[in-house]
Parts: sequence; C-alpha cells; structure tokens
Amino acid sequence: MKANTSTPILFKTHKSYSVEEVLAAGGTTAFSHKQNKDTDKLVKALQEASPVEPFSQEEWDNLSKQLENDK
Repeated sequence: MKANTSTPILFKTHKSYSVEEVLAAGGTTAFSHKQNKDTDKLVKALQEASPVEPFSQEEWDNLSKQLENDK
C-alpha cells in the first residue's frame, strides 16, 4: 500500500523543537519568551474566555443511558 503524497499533511500545524534547541535558547522560560508566549497572556486569555456551558438535564440523561448500556 502506498501513501498518498498528492495531498498535504494537515495534522502538523506546530513546529516541534528538540530538547537541545530549548536548552540552547536558555531553558523553557527563555524559549517561551523568544516564541512570544508567556503565562500572563495565557492567564488573560483564560480569564476573558466565555464561561463553559453546563450540560442540560436531557444531555445528562442521554449520557447516563449511554454509560449504562455500555457497561
């Protein structure tokens, strides 16, 4: 079986870095700052995110039935 190489791979969206690259940057904190990422931005984004909607009673009931039937 041959792999289809005519279509691009869509799963790889982020570049991977080796441990050596991270250490060469000065460690994990220095590396994240060089990538323009920091915990302050993450915390702010989480605080500004819309609240998570809880399941409705109907959704809980359906989920409970699925779990009961899958045992």
